[in-house]
Amino acid sequence: PHHPLPVAATSWPAPSEGPALADDDQARLARYFAARHASSTLRAYRTDWTAFNAWCETKGLPALPAAAETIAAFLAAQAEAGRKISTLRRRLAAIRLAHRLCGHASMTHSELVRGTLRGIARTHGSAPDQKAPALAEQLRAMVDALDQSRRQGLRDRALLTLGFAGAFRRSELVALRVEDLEETSEGLRVHIRQSKTDAEGLGEVVPVIRGDLYCPVRAVREWLRAAGITEGWVFRRMYRGDAVGEHALTAHSVAAIVKRSALAVGLDPDQYAGHSLRSGFMTSAALSKASLFKLMEVSRHKDPKTVMIYVRRSREFEDHAGEGLL
Repeated sequence: PHHPLPVAATSWPAPSEGPALADDDQARLARYFAARHASSTLRAYRTDWTAFNAWCETKGLPALPAAAETIAAFLAAQAEAGRKISTLRRRLAAIRLAHRLCGHASMTHSELVRGTLRGIARTHGSAPDQKAPALAEQLRAMVDALDQSRRQGLRDRALLTLGFAGAFRRSELVALRVEDLEETSEGLRVHIRQSKTDAEGLGEVVPVIRGDLYCPVRAVREWLRAAGITEGWVFRRMYRGDAVGEHALTAHSVAAIVKRSALAVGLDPDQYAGHSLRSGFMTSAALSKASLFKLMEVSRHKDPKTVMIYVRRSREFEDHAGEGLL
C-alpha cells in the first residue's frame, strides 16, 4: 500500500500506547515537529519518499518498514538511472525519517546499505556539481544587459546586486520583506529571520556596503519605489505588462534569473545558478585579499575550512611551485 511521508499534520501517526491526542493537539504537534526542517527540505523529502514508495510498489516490496535489501536495491536502481550521490543520500535521509516517525527501526545504517552507497560513490564519483561563481566583473556585465527602463529589469538588478553584495542564499533572498531592510549611512543592515545555518531561528544581520555604479542599496530602493512596494515581500513575481504581483519569487526563480542574465552576456547558463551570486562574492572578495574573518562576517559560514575553499581557489596559481620550470 502507498505510504505518505508522515510529516504533515494530516498524516501524523497516532501514538502506539495510551489515549490518542485530540485532532487539534495532533495537528499542532505535527506542525511544530515538522518545522525543525526547512520547508524546502520537507518538499525534497516528500519527493524522495514518493520515489521510494513508487519503486517498492513496482517491485511488490513493502516500503514501510523496508528491509535493508530493499533500500540497497533502490539505491542501486537510482544510481543506474543517473541520480547523483547527493540525491541518494538525501533520499536515504527521507526513508530514515519516515521510519522513525512511524515508530519503525530504520535499516538505512545497515552495513549492506552503507556499503552499497560507498560502492556507488566509488563507481560514479561523489564530487558535487558546483556551479560557476559570478565574479564581480561578470555580475556588472549582467546588470548592464538588463532593460532597466522596465520594472522587471529594476527587480533583477536589485536581486543580482543585493544577492552578490550580501553573499545571500537564494532562499534568503526570496524570504526578504521590506521590514527586514534597515538603511543606514554606510549601507543596508539586512535582517535574515532564518537561514540554513540558523535552524533555531535566532536571526542574523548581514551588513551590505554601498557601491558606486552598481550600488545594491540604491538598486533595492529604486526597485521598491518603482514597484510601489512599501511592505511585504521585497522580490516578487512579475506578470505580463510589467505588472508586479503580490507573491514572493521562488528559489527556483532566482536561479532562472541568474541563468538568463548569464546567457545575456555570453556565459553558459548551465554553469550558473542562484548559488553563483554567493560564491561569486566569496571568490571576488578573496581575490581582493579580504581577510578570512571579514569573509565569514558576510557569508555567515560557521566553519573557516569552508571559506578557505574560496580563498584557495582564488589564489591557486599564486606563487605556484611550477612557476618558471617549463
